[in-house]
Amino acid sequence: MLSDIEIAQQAKLLPITEIANNLGIKEEELEPYGRYKAKINDSLMERLSDKPDGKLILVTAINPTPAGEGKTTTTAGLGQAMAKIGKNAVIALREPSLGPVFGIKGGAAGGGYAQVLPMEDINLHFTGDMHAITSANNLCCAMLDNHMQQGNDLGIDPRRILIKRCLDMNDRALRNVIVGLGGKVNGVPREDHFIITVASEVMAILCLANDIDDLKERLGRILVAYNYSGEPVYAHDLKADGAMTALLKDAIKPNLVQTLEGTPAVMHGGPFANIAHGCNSVRATKLALKLADYCITEAGFGSDLGAEKFLDIKCRYAGLKPNAIVVVATCRALKYNAGISKAECAEVNLEALKKGICNLGVHIENMRKYNVPVVVAINRFLTDSQEELDYIKQYCTEKGADFALSDVFANGGDGGVELAKKVCEAVEKPSDFTPIYSLDLSVKEKITAIAQKIYGAKDVVFTNVAEKAIKEVEALGAGKLPVCIAKTQYSLSDNPQLLGAPKDFTITVRNVSLSNGAGFVVVYTGDIMTMPGLPKKPAAEGINVADDGKIVGLF
Repeated sequence: MLSDIEIAQQAKLLPITEIANNLGIKEEELEPYGRYKAKINDSLMERLSDKPDGKLILVTAINPTPAGEGKTTTTAGLGQAMAKIGKNAVIALREPSLGPVFGIKGGAAGGGYAQVLPMEDINLHFTGDMHAITSANNLCCAMLDNHMQQGNDLGIDPRRILIKRCLDMNDRALRNVIVGLGGKVNGVPREDHFIITVASEVMAILCLANDIDDLKERLGRILVAYNYSGEPVYAHDLKADGAMTALLKDAIKPNLVQTLEGTPAVMHGGPFANIAHGCNSVRATKLALKLADYCITEAGFGSDLGAEKFLDIKCRYAGLKPNAIVVVATCRALKYNAGISKAECAEVNLEALKKGICNLGVHIENMRKYNVPVVVAINRFLTDSQEELDYIKQYCTEKGADFALSDVFANGGDGGVELAKKVCEAVEKPSDFTPIYSLDLSVKEKITAIAQKIYGAKDVVFTNVAEKAIKEVEALGAGKLPVCIAKTQYSLSDNPQLLGAPKDFTITVRNVSLSNGAGFVVVYTGDIMTMPGLPKKPAAEGINVADDGKIVGLF
């Protein structure tokens, strides 16, 4: 059996100019980065501004497990399958982070015969967007430290600096550091921290900005610190917003690539969903809606994280209204939710499936709460038994949920035809998209609404630190912003050990921070880390370059 990278390297890619031409994109609207990837400039959006939008389809999933779900694979395969049934569709995805690529989770370009290409480029440096975001964030940090070194006219309190440096790599050693050591010439000594780039506010801002002017304005609003008088200091006070925008002037442009079968894909932005808002850029999604009759996009991790944030944050700011939601589930992952080991998930175990399938039930019901039609994609693995697949179908029928078997990993677009037809039927059904909470609620009320309505929590407990932080956020006039909850992806609760559909649990909010430029309040629960670490055996150990120059070991 071929690996993902072997399948990708055997594929015959079309020139990106041909992909663009098929979409009606003009030569002057395309900025090629080599033969197989390109950026799309603003002139295309301006030309298409009066064109009606296509149908918006969100792909989400049950809670992720080590056994695998295949959300991106399903998204890519669904895009390929739409072409098989004569539909004009564009998929809109996030860009991968180097942290998972070299860590344990893997990339974000799909798998098997439902991939986005060129997968090596996409999973590594791509068009440099991640590096630009990292540089813009760290420029602001450097200017802040320099300001304090050069007299500190703003009176910045080094004990109350909020912005953190970032790096697009899992590096736990940088979570807590001391900077400015080595004498007066090297700056003001202080405690500092690193987060992974995809958890940074600059990433969130890039993904939520409508255009370059909106980007600059949002960057200027970043709350970077407080001064000795307790007053807020913003990035525009440091005069950092202009240079940060300059670093991001190309990164704000969406990227055009293709699937294994030559169907179009727009990839742009990549915030994690467990510690950020987990969606690709507003610009990419809006562009895909103008380019095709169907835009198929995804949100990170399970529907309790990525989809909730897509629906309650991104859709609010972008004015989007999804026409259908696809929930991806696998036999293996549902059995894992019953508490069996990853190794045992490949074995036929109907009893475990019956016990763990409650996790799927919760995700179906949660997505229905947004008043949007839901389709379950049963992502098939070779080890699945017919009896197990039939049980999931029966469960969906009992739940009144539309479903389809998806075999896109093994068969590409042909394996997703049934799913594509079901999705096309779903988008024509009545839909009255409504966010799960009102922005008029207080910060604590919004957090509680998500915890109880989406996670199924009995109650929410706020630490003293969180209570104080919420008061500071509201004192700054940010109490009416949406909330972005940082929570483990492995459970509906804030405890990764509580699998399935836990009940009567309490969510503990340990801290809160304001992403003023992005326009949301970040809520930290459990022991979620904003800088992940590498596993005992990182994927990087198996990645290399062969004698012929080809990359090997990349999934």
